[in-house]
Amino acid sequence: MALPVNLVLIGFMGSGKSSVGRLLTTKLGFQLVDTDAMVVEDAGMQITDIFAWQGEEGFRQYESKALASLIELGSHGLVVATGGGIITRESNLPLLRKLGFVVSLTASEDVIFERVSRNRARPLLHTPNPRATVSQLLARRSPLYAAAADFTVDTSTKSHAQVADEIIAEARRRHPR
Repeated sequence: MALPVNLVLIGFMGSGKSSVGRLLTTKLGFQLVDTDAMVVEDAGMQITDIFAWQGEEGFRQYESKALASLIELGSHGLVVATGGGIITRESNLPLLRKLGFVVSLTASEDVIFERVSRNRARPLLHTPNPRATVSQLLARRSPLYAAAADFTVDTSTKSHAQVADEIIAEARRRHPR
């Protein structure tokens, strides 16, 4: 059965976008594109440095540019793993939809915090109380993920393989060509 042109993974940091994205590419023969990696390449500096020099808004501009470039290229056969805040810019929502089948990966707040607390390179968590920051960001972003998604999968208790298989099944169901 056919699949959408591209699969676009959105969700909060630590929801599994990169890990599930890698597995999807193996299962489907698609290519993985990480918008964070595109931003780093375009900016010529690491994400933490972009935040330090240009702030979150500067980083979000790079993200929008990355999405637009994928659409302009007419890319097909991609799994696009996006940054967790890509949905905070309203102008990105039509770009995400135009790019492909948008899948939101979610997880409980406890699971998210356990996953993200292992990685010190997350600039939005360089705060006095990272746990409170996760809670506040999740509360703000969860409705945005839901509004942008064609399909949502909770990754809290599922393996990466289970999540990937669920995404593939739903994508095929919705795009039976």
